[in-house]
Formats: sequence, C-alpha cells, structure tokens
Amino acid sequence: MKIVNIRNKRQLKQFIDFSWEIYKDNKFWVAPLKIDVEEILSEKNPFWLHAKKQLFLVCDEQGKTLGRIAAIIDYNYISFQNDKCGFFGFFECIDDVTVARLLFDNAKSWLSEQGIHKIMGPMNPSTNDECGFLMEGFNILPSIMMPYTPEYYLCLAEKCGLKKIKELYAYDMDVTSDSRVARLGKIVNMAKKKMPLLKVETLKKSSFKEDLASAISIYNCAWEKNWGFVPWSDEEFAYIASKLKSFVEPEMIIIAKVSGVAVGMLISLPDYNQVLKKLNGKILPFGIFKFLYYRRKINSLRLMVMGVVKEYRHKGIEAIMYEKGLKNALKLGYKHCELSWVLDDNVMTHRTAEMMNGRIYKKYAVYATFDSF
Repeated sequence: MKIVNIRNKRQLKQFIDFSWEIYKDNKFWVAPLKIDVEEILSEKNPFWLHAKKQLFLVCDEQGKTLGRIAAIIDYNYISFQNDKCGFFGFFECIDDVTVARLLFDNAKSWLSEQGIHKIMGPMNPSTNDECGFLMEGFNILPSIMMPYTPEYYLCLAEKCGLKKIKELYAYDMDVTSDSRVARLGKIVNMAKKKMPLLKVETLKKSSFKEDLASAISIYNCAWEKNWGFVPWSDEEFAYIASKLKSFVEPEMIIIAKVSGVAVGMLISLPDYNQVLKKLNGKILPFGIFKFLYYRRKINSLRLMVMGVVKEYRHKGIEAIMYEKGLKNALKLGYKHCELSWVLDDNVMTHRTAEMMNGRIYKKYAVYATFDSF
C-alpha cells in the first residue's frame, strides 16, 4: 500500500469518486453532487480563508483506492474554543483496520507538523457542516446535509485508538397530525400577551439581505455556548445562503422580532436528498430534468436551525416559532420533519422535541484522541 498526498485535479477526482466505490451496493446512501463536493474542497469555499487541509489517499500496488481522509485545521475553532485540536474529515475506507490506521496516522502526522497534537471528527470540513459517523439508523435515508456512513467505521475508529466523545441525535416528527398546534396554544397565547411588541415573520425574498444579516447575528449569539460551536463569518454565511437561496421554502424560514430587532429564528429546508437520490451525483446534462421533476414530490423537511438569543429564551418565543412552522408545514403538505442535529446533553431541545411527539431515530458519533500524539 502507498499513501498519496493529493496534489492535482486527477487525484482530487480519485478522492471524490471513491465514495461511489464504498457505497455501490448500499441503497440508503445518497450520492452528493460531485461538483458540490469539489467546491467544498476548493478555494471557492470561504471556510478555507481561516482553515487549511491536506487530503490523503491509500492505494494498493495497482493504484486502486482503498481509503481517503482529510486532515483539517480550523484556526477559528482553535481561537474561539481555546482548543488546539485538528479535525479529520471526508473519511471513507474499506473494512480493513490496516488501511484505516494508515489514514489516521498520516492525518495525525501532518497535523503534528503544523504543531497540532490532537484530532477529532469526522468534520466535513467543520462543526458547521456534516459531522459524525452514523451510529443508528442505517436503514433510513439521510436528510439533506446529514452524513451517512457504514456501521464498520465505528469499529475502525476505535481499533485505531479513537474514542467517542459526543453523540448527536436526529428526531423524526410526523407533521400530518395537527394535535400539537392545540398543545402549544396555551404557551403561545401567554407569550403573546407578555410580549405585545413581538412579531413572527417568514422570509421575504425582497428583504433577503436584511434577513440574512439577522440570521447571522442570531446564529452567532444563540449558539456561542454550544459544544464545538464556531461563529460563521459573514463570508461563510453569505456563501451558504447564496447556495441555498433557490432551494428554501420562504414560509419555513421564520424570524422572531421584538421592536423590529431579530431575536430568534427557525430554519427548515425541504429534504432535497429525496431528489439527489435520483441523480447519482450528476446534474448535467440530463439530471436537471430529474431534479425539476422530483423536487415537486419532496414531502419531508429538515429543521436544521432553531435558536433564540439569551435575553429572550424561555419566554415562549420558541413555542411561537414552532407553532408557526408546524402550521406552515401542514399548509404546504409536508408529512415528516427531521430535527437535527441535537447534542446529547441538550436537555431543553430534547424535551421540546418529545413534546412535539418527536422520536430519536438516528444517532451520530464524534471521535477524538484523548491524549496528545
């Protein structure tokens, strides 16, 4: 076996294409668009303005790919969390611990050369992106922007000396039942009486830039104490928003304002993985027709962001946004919603999800080295 440091476009294509080899017989994996993966790993992604990476392949003597990994340093994470830790990401590997160990050892060696002696992941490429190895839910399609990985990756990580440090949960909620609207009613009515200046609005494309600025502010304030949190830069948020703008359902982007100042937001996206499943990683030349056809058949959402700034928490704003989101989802004909991901120790969100008749149906694991290497 040999290690290949990715240096050119041909090797990058080999790196990206390897996923299709790993999942060729797996009916639950959803192939990402290859052009999207290439862009995430390219300088077009503003994440790399404050981060750097090295991509590795393990190949056999004939040049066949056996595994891949990215070693990543996010200097914003190190600064904000005061944790001198690197990431590994984009991990794919055959079921062979020798190959896996070679991948992890080379990632750690590269990080050591940069003065980083701890590693955790997978982060693809950051804590604001896809995180974790799948632990439970292997017979369910992943939701948009959530990972799917083979079960044996858990064993490979542990045999290579990594230990699980965090679990991330995904809740499934049935949208078709409107009983929860009535259940939330009392809380909502009380909150509205206490906060007469509160207004809950949905996204307007005419005010997209203003709403985007509000979303950045809320996100960076509401999540700052969360495990692994790193503030999105203006460039990163604008980049993500510009990519998702044509895919969002405006009525599922909800912003709470008090006296005109944004204090909370709820963002649910249509689960475009139901469309990507039909494309096998290619949008051109004919995938666009499948995309346009199947996007009309999406019946699920992913609730990916819900937060309120500290000063206005536990005043009922969360319930008001949930109620409006649920009503809009019912009106638009959605049948299911995934709430993800939720930290294993986020008690309040677990209680809220359970109150909304949610059930944990997927779990993800984040691994790390406990000692310096």
